[in-house]
Amino acid sequence: MVASFPAATVRTNTMSQSSTLARWIVGAVAAVGSMLVVPNRTSADDASDVQPNILWIVTDDHRPDSIQAYNRAVYGTDNSPLGYVESPNTDRLAAEGVLFVNTFNNAPVCAPSRGSVHSGRYSFRTGHLAFELTHQMPDFTRPTVTQFLRELGYTTATFGKADSYIYGWGPGQGFHDAGHWDHRVHFKNDLQRQGLGDLVVNNVYDTTGGQWKDLGRAETTHYPDGRVKQHFLTRTDGPITEEDKRAKDALTEEFDLLRGYTRASSDIILGGENPMPADRTVDARVVEEFENHLLNAGQPYETLWGKPVQGPDPEKPLLMHLGFHLPHTPVLPPKSVRDRFRKHTYDIPEFDQAEFDDMPEQLQVIHNVGQVDEMTSDEMQQMAQDYYAFCAHGDALLGRAVEAFKQHSEASGRPWLILFQVGDHGWHLGEQGISAKFSPWHQSVGNALIVVSSDKSLFPAGQINRQLTEYVDVKPTLLQAAGADLADDTFEHLDGYSLLDVHNGVHAERAYALGEISVVAGPRAYLHTDRFRFSMRTRPFNGSPPPDMIGRDIEWALNAPVEDVDLALYDLAVDPLERDNVANDPEYRELAAFLRDKLGRIVLGDGRVEVDWSKPNTYARSNFAAGADDKKLDIPPAIIPEVETAP
Repeated sequence: MVASFPAATVRTNTMSQSSTLARWIVGAVAAVGSMLVVPNRTSADDASDVQPNILWIVTDDHRPDSIQAYNRAVYGTDNSPLGYVESPNTDRLAAEGVLFVNTFNNAPVCAPSRGSVHSGRYSFRTGHLAFELTHQMPDFTRPTVTQFLRELGYTTATFGKADSYIYGWGPGQGFHDAGHWDHRVHFKNDLQRQGLGDLVVNNVYDTTGGQWKDLGRAETTHYPDGRVKQHFLTRTDGPITEEDKRAKDALTEEFDLLRGYTRASSDIILGGENPMPADRTVDARVVEEFENHLLNAGQPYETLWGKPVQGPDPEKPLLMHLGFHLPHTPVLPPKSVRDRFRKHTYDIPEFDQAEFDDMPEQLQVIHNVGQVDEMTSDEMQQMAQDYYAFCAHGDALLGRAVEAFKQHSEASGRPWLILFQVGDHGWHLGEQGISAKFSPWHQSVGNALIVVSSDKSLFPAGQINRQLTEYVDVKPTLLQAAGADLADDTFEHLDGYSLLDVHNGVHAERAYALGEISVVAGPRAYLHTDRFRFSMRTRPFNGSPPPDMIGRDIEWALNAPVEDVDLALYDLAVDPLERDNVANDPEYRELAAFLRDKLGRIVLGDGRVEVDWSKPNTYARSNFAAGADDKKLDIPPAIIPEVETAP
């Protein structure tokens, strides 16, 4: 059934629940032979013709200014603008290859950001803007990067925060892997549930008789001596008990926990001491499983919790995905690392009422949800100290994983490539008065990428790349590394470019990076250039589109009164910290109108998809401005204000 709506087409298809993805996978498999650039030979004397092993590392809520190499490239100093950081292993990795310092994620919250990476498409073209239970049944979907690599001959394994949950569901299908991974170890579903963790914050379920009854949200603390303590933060059957309150207070004091009491989620832990030593945090356990998998190539072994599994096939190229949970909340560096950072004082960003008053309504909502500006100065210091200490703990673990991966590749006679995605998005430490993500401000969307290859002719050592890059570039980079020909029609769906091509100047430089999100206060899209940061409301409702609004009134944000579209514009030439919204200032109004039209036409009219995910294949696609995303801006010079550049 096809129904027409203004500027969009809603498509409903009642095909069998697996036929859409199956058809696309079959097509992709058929095209594999023509996609390959290099033969899949494994002789050590012709290693240049062998598909490389690939290590893909992703951290969570990670600011790139926790890395000294990034700070030296961007700020000319080892330290973050806020203060002291440590990153010897990441610095060493960056020195071996190319550091992309001007990278933006395409949705600053975990699920849609990771969805854009795995699909290689902007979230407005996948219909995945928040925490929807998305699936690959609609006919506009395409195989993910891991599905493509498996068809290209790779064996795949993921450790930590696995991303395949993004596409692991479909009406009538329940939860399943959907063909992403040959081996998977999840930090929560595997390690923490087996008691291999530190402080776990999660919903607790009663599984008596096979029934999953949600009892409430709890904090479960694992101690080095094997003790386990648990108390509820909320209970589904009523208020928490006095015993819960006393246990929570005792835990807060025992581990010096800094709770985000000024935020909407007041129990969120923004700092404190990990109950486990550095080698037994949940992320350390993730790396231990990672190392064990590589050490047992081609043979059976047991996981840390005693499950019999098989090591990777040594005859196949290997994709290893390492998804750290840190430095995501709860922010709990181990004591041995934390003590080093307690000696340092940080320059906490300034925030005032005038800055809040300048924000449009959507951004004020984001501020109110994540605000920390009412915390004491000592609490703000602890927040910064513990965050950067947690990042330093991650750096030590990253060093272990990189070394294990290189040793495995050398032993198997394969070349290798490492891609480090510094965060699925960023994190604020007081900028805009918040400790959160979710926003179009730089600390939420600004990240970095590091790419290193054993073949230095691909990614030369010690290079800094300052071109605009985006997270949609990760999928084409990994595909090309695996031997895929990106010029093949199979990959016409990709919104990004291979970072190898970017670094070699194959593509004209982008004039902007963009993205959209619907979490907390959205839908809201953003467009960032070297000088300007612009964002706007894209739809008249909040969150995912209601079924009766899918594809309807799609041009609203282009035609509505300007005050309803919540424009925000920051001029980095005079306001590099994004504190003064000038969208309504007389000298910037024409520029704001130009950017509104440009961004609106891209995200609303150049392949936008809105989906009813409760059904197999029902969606609306809008193409009233096809081709608007041309990577060019061409702002008329007359509407660009002349200013004195900020020092």
